[in-house]
Parts: sequence; structure tokens; C-alpha cells
Amino acid sequence: MLTRELIRKIRRIEITTNRVVSDLFAGEYRSVFKGRGIEFQEVREYLPGDDVRLIDWNVTARMGQPYIKKFTEERELTVMLLVDVSASLRFGCGREQKKNLLAEMAAVLAFSAVRNDDRVGLILFSSDIECYVAPRKGVGHVLRVVREVLFREPRRRGTAILAALNFLNHVMPRRTVAFLMSDFLDSNFEHGLATTARRHDLIGVIVGHEREWTWPAVGLVEWEDLETGRRLVADTASRRVREWVAAQRESGRARLRRLMRLHRVDRIEVTAGQPYERELARFFAERRKRYAG
Repeated sequence: MLTRELIRKIRRIEITTNRVVSDLFAGEYRSVFKGRGIEFQEVREYLPGDDVRLIDWNVTARMGQPYIKKFTEERELTVMLLVDVSASLRFGCGREQKKNLLAEMAAVLAFSAVRNDDRVGLILFSSDIECYVAPRKGVGHVLRVVREVLFREPRRRGTAILAALNFLNHVMPRRTVAFLMSDFLDSNFEHGLATTARRHDLIGVIVGHEREWTWPAVGLVEWEDLETGRRLVADTASRRVREWVAAQRESGRARLRRLMRLHRVDRIEVTAGQPYERELARFFAERRKRYAG
């Protein structure tokens, strides 16, 4: 059951993101995402009365409850949000946590979709699939998606982007718009990225936090890896140490950008605690220009 505080938090995100959707993306969403007008297929939760012969046993085993394959003819767009809920997304304080930024951006994208009568689905992942919400329409459904992103307690701490991409390709074999939302503190997912980008319109949403690469000069500081629990002590008073940390971050981001360019995956880069509207506007503008050309 939701407490009043949780309801207020969901309501705040709904109000904030509705303003962003109205002010920034009015009329642009439809112009940069194209529906395919083809037969549509999905996996959804089993409901009483469904044909048991349609049960998808792979998804059922993974999620611990029955899911069925559904075959329908649909012509609207489907948007899938793949949201990282690993422990590293808890980095930051209060509203400046990376996970809160991803929740707000997920709400913006979801509300944009339902305003255009499209369907929205959700995959939450850590080092395993934590939650799957099949695509549906409606504001009430979007609020459920936001609630899951904000309050779902993950069972695991790590990150497995490849598992999330493979799961998407299994439950959504038809082409969709898929937002992969993560800090991308993972490796060995290039093959999955390439495969998914060929099947779907894949966009990477890369979230970071300034304190991950810009350290204040405050002397010896003990840091903990939120996913592995490993600890290290760093001398932040050392300029060489601070410059090394910044260089490592920039090198990692450069590799990720090259990987996404190679496989034609669009990207949106945002930082927790800073406005994200400009980056979203840039993304929409670049997509619109590409389609216009």
C-alpha cells in the first residue's frame, strides 16, 4: 500500500513531467518516432480465462508468475523503457540521486507516448530482470510505470545490460522504440547492443553524477563500490589523483559514445542534479532534422 509520502512523490513527478511534456515536446514526439504499421506481438501477464497453450514458459520461469504470448494487429507505436535499478543508481543525495533522475525522465517519455495514444512498457533490470510491465496505454498505466521505477526494491545489486537487451528481444520481437536508461557501469554488452539496434529503434540514456568524476580536495576519503561492496581510500588532496579520476571517466564515456555511434544508437547524456530538458530538446531536434533530411 502506498503511503501519503509516496503518493506525493508520484504526484510531484507527474506534475513536473507533464509541464516538460507540454512545454518542450508539444508536436515533436510524433515527428521523430515512426510507427511501423505491422502485425504486433508481445508477452503479457496471464489472466484467468487465457488459453494456457499460449503460456511463455521462459518468461514465466524468469518472473515467477505466468505470462502468455499475445498476438494482435496493432498499428500504433510501442515504447519500451529499460531502466537500470542496480545499486550504483543510488549514488547521490536525495533528489540528486541518479535513480531519481532516471525516474523523472522515464515519466517524461512515458507521458509523451500516452499523449500520442501509444503504448508504454517497462523492464527494470539489475544483474537480473527485476520487473516486466507489458505495454499498455493510459495515464493510470504510466503512473504504475513511474511507481515501479521509483519504489521497486531490486533483489540484486549488480548490472547486466546484456540480460536486459536479450529479454527485450525475447518479449518484443516486433520493432519498438526502446530507451536503455543506465549509468552503463557494465561491460561485455556490445553484441547485445548491436543486435538490439538492428531490431529496434534503440536510444541510450546515459546518467551520471558530477561527484563521480569531480572530487573535492578534502584529503583522504574512503569510497565504496555500491554494487560490489569493495572499498578504497583515495587522497583527494592530490591533484594527480583528481585528474586521473576525471580522465578515467572521460575515457569511459568516449568508449561508450564510439560504441553507440558504431551501432547507430542515439544517445541522451544527463547529469543528476542538473536540468535535463536541454539534452532532451537536443535529442528531439537532431532526430527531427534527420527525418526532415
